[in-house]
Formats: sequence, structure tokens, C-alpha cells
Amino acid sequence: MTDILLENPLLLLFVVIAIGYPLGRITFRGSSLGVAAVLFAGLVVGALDADLKLPTIIFQLGLVLFVYTVGLSNGRGFFSAFRRQGIRDSLVVVGVVSFAATLSAFAQVVLELKPTFAGGMFAGSLTNTPALAAQLEYLNAYVTGGDLEARLTEPVVGYSVAYPFGVLGVIFAIALAQKMWKIDYRKEAVRVEDLDESPRVLLNRTVIVTNSDVAGLNVRDLLAVHRWDVIFGRVSHAGRVTLTTGETWFEPGDLVSVVGSPEALDEVTGFLGETSPDHLELDRTELDFRRIFVSSPEVAGHRLRDLPLRQRFEAVVTRVRRGDIEFLPRGSTLLQAGDRVRVIAPTQSMQAVSRFFGDSYRAVSEIDIPTFSVGLALGLLVGTVPIPFPGGVDIKLGLAGGPLVVALILGALDRTGPLTWTLPYSANVTLRQFGLVLFLAGIGVGAGYTFVSTVREGDGLRLLVAGAVITFSTAMLTLWLCYKVLNIPMGLVIGMVAGIHTQPAVLGFALEQSDDELPNVGYAAVFPIATIAKIVAAQILLALML
Repeated sequence: MTDILLENPLLLLFVVIAIGYPLGRITFRGSSLGVAAVLFAGLVVGALDADLKLPTIIFQLGLVLFVYTVGLSNGRGFFSAFRRQGIRDSLVVVGVVSFAATLSAFAQVVLELKPTFAGGMFAGSLTNTPALAAQLEYLNAYVTGGDLEARLTEPVVGYSVAYPFGVLGVIFAIALAQKMWKIDYRKEAVRVEDLDESPRVLLNRTVIVTNSDVAGLNVRDLLAVHRWDVIFGRVSHAGRVTLTTGETWFEPGDLVSVVGSPEALDEVTGFLGETSPDHLELDRTELDFRRIFVSSPEVAGHRLRDLPLRQRFEAVVTRVRRGDIEFLPRGSTLLQAGDRVRVIAPTQSMQAVSRFFGDSYRAVSEIDIPTFSVGLALGLLVGTVPIPFPGGVDIKLGLAGGPLVVALILGALDRTGPLTWTLPYSANVTLRQFGLVLFLAGIGVGAGYTFVSTVREGDGLRLLVAGAVITFSTAMLTLWLCYKVLNIPMGLVIGMVAGIHTQPAVLGFALEQSDDELPNVGYAAVFPIATIAKIVAAQILLALML
């Protein structure tokens, strides 16, 4: 069987995926490895023979697809978060990376490790290949004398031993934290009110107006004064049902349909009057409602306020569903291909509204190959550009950093003229998952034999234990600091932990735990800063220890 796998790398790839993916679905006390199990399946299979390797292009392609799709889907969220909390996030990243570097230096002294082993252990415990590459370049450029070739292999050994537990340690820390703190991700996510994608329970309620104080205030005034996060749909006045606009005036006896969270609906009901037993939203005599797919390139990438829904169709969007998350639209909501919008419009206009949005399921499953390829090419090009640092050291963002940075920018732009950069939600998720399993299988098989052989001999066990301690301590520090001290919602926190460790496997695990997009936002918010911080710290650490 080993000989067959040696001769067929594609067979090897899919055997690893077929073994690992189902194992990741097995739950133990409410937790599972998720897609990260593909990595450990790769380690086991790779340990069978030193020559069992997957072509480098496989995990490179997987890494690029994964980080690029993550960046596209979270560009707006990243820049929004950076404007609000950029300094805070940067300080957290620098502090945590400095803590990990200090632990590595301490382990080097106490365990009497070679500095090059300890340097590689630092990069491996934080699972950062660019940091390892920077150390090798530093050794090659600034260290003279001795057996340079042997010295260049030592950071790689330290990295390969620490790397697997650099993934497993973070996953274990997240699983432990969510058990200790009894995390309810759904409730946590509701706290992120400024993100459209914040999941929440949305209900429709009909309210009968009994408060005479509403006289003199139109809907626009009411929303401005009370800051209700709701959408007013229909209003029934004197037996006639019409669509509510910003200029609509409510009077006692009117029936009003309102969409929002239960808490927001209670506030609105308490002010306007009381809940009506009638269900105004079910009256389809004059106004109809429908869920419609956003598939038209003329609509995707535009804000709701810029669409002529009122003027052309007398229509209003009351809900947006993106993937499995439903949220209230705002004027600033940027529609994406694949969104499903719930629209209220006059019955005779509904067909025209559907054509306006596109409403094609097939179209939202397709990829715009030219823009996708151009964006990826730009990202790979940016990754090759050397960035000078003090001391004459140049760093590169590489395959992970370059595509991510470009994707974040393009995701925030969404479209440039006729070019739409973002992907339909379903296509993005599919490519993201496919890229992640390619990456995990590639690095797992490649590190399997070296991992086992290194642990058996020399400094292997000490490197393994020290690296695991650094990984777990760093992850727990980040979780405690962000969640308990800074009061950041847990969905964002576990994404930040994955981003600080620059680890797609941990992000995959985090996404399965939260079951929403918030880990992606946290990951993208700190990943670029963490990558640069670890590249710099790895070289400083090596310089101080040698």
C-alpha cells in the first residue's frame, strides 16, 4: 500500500482527506477536531515512510485559496474593526508574540537547547512558516563560521517538532475555555451590533397603535429619537394597507408590522401600544412578500440605499439572509451575490423586483474567473515584494500574507466599476473549505516522518514539551485577555487566537464551534499584524540567543 501511495500523490492526498475528515466529525464531550483532523491523519500517514510527500504546489494552492477567500469575505469587517480597535488589536498581538518569544528564550536557557532549535521551536509553536523562513535567511546572511548547512537544518527540526502541537494546543485551549466559561456563541454574537453579519433571532410582530404621543412624529423621527434597530413594513390605516416609508405618520388605531429582535420589538410595542392578534404580514391583498436571490451583477456590490427600490417598485427589503445568518438591513448594507433578501412590494410589481435582483440560483454558484484570477495574481505578486526593516533585514508577506492583504482590500472595495471582486457566498465557502483541506493534508504528510523521528532522538522530547507549553500558554493568555479583560465577544476572540497563531486549521475549528462568520472577522483583523510581528520577533530572538 505504501508503494502505491508513493507512486500516486493524488491518491495519497485523497486517502488522507477521506480518513481525516470523517474523524473530525466525531464529538467527544461536545467538542471535535473538525477539519483539523485532516492534519493529524496526514501526520500518521506521512510517518509510514520518509519518501511519502505531496507535491509542494498542493498545499501552496490550498493555503492561497483559503486565505484569499477569507480575506474577500471579511474585508469590510476588517477595516471597520481596524478603524475602531486597530491600536487595541495591535497591542494585543505584539504583547502575545513578545510573551511567546520570552517563553522560548527561557526554555532555551533552562532546557539547554541550541539557540537554533529554540528559534525553530518559537516559529513552530506559533505555526508561522514565514517566521521560520526569516530565521533561515538571517542565519544565512549574518552568521559565519561552523557548519552552516547543519545549522540551517536545526530551526527546521525545532519547527517540525513544535508545529503539530502548535495546532493541537490552540484547539485544546479553545475547547477548554468554552467549557470553563460556558460559552453561548449565539448570545455572544448578538453583542457585535455594528456588523451586519451578527446573527440574531428576527421576528415579525403586528402592533396596534394606542399611544397618542406618536402624533407629530413620522417614522424617520421615531427611529432617530428612539434608535430602534427595527424595520417597519406595512401599516393599516382606515382599512387600507400600505408600505411604511420614512414619511409615514402613525395614528391611534393603526396596525403596524415590525421586524426585529424580540428585545427591540418589546421596546417598540411598549411605546406605540400593544401587540395585535392580527397578522398584518399575512395580508397579501395589495402587498406581497418574497425571498429573492441576489444574483444580478448590477445589484451585487451596491449598498441598499443606492438601489432604486422605492422609486421604481415601491418596495422595501426587510431582511437579508447570508449563508445561515439572517440580519436586519441598513441603508449601508452592501449586498453580495448569493444573499437572499426578503422584499415587500405591491403584488403587481413582484415579478419586476425579482428580475431586478436576478433571482438565479445557478448564477450565485458560479465564479467570475477573470476577477478571481486577477485578484489572486495581485496577492501573490504583493507577497513577493521585500519589505525593508532596520538592520538591513528584508521580509516578505509570502503566500499567506500577500493574498490575504490584497483580498482584504478587494473585499472592502467589493467592486471597481464593472468588476465585482467578491464571490457568491456558496462559492466562497466551497473554495475556502477545499483550500483548507489541501493545505492541511499537504503539511501533515510532509511533517509526519520528521516529526516521529525527531521526537525519538536527541532534543526531540524537550522541544515537543516546551513547544506545547508555549502554544497552550500563549493561546490561554489571548483567550483570557481578550474575553475576560477586554470583553470581546467569544466568536471574535477565537478568530483572533487563530489569527495570532496564523493557523488556518484553528480557524476552521473556530468556525465550526461558533457556526457563524465572526471568527473570520477576528482572524482577518489580526493576521497581517501577527505575521509581521512574528517575522520580526523570530529574527530578534535568534540574534539575542546566538
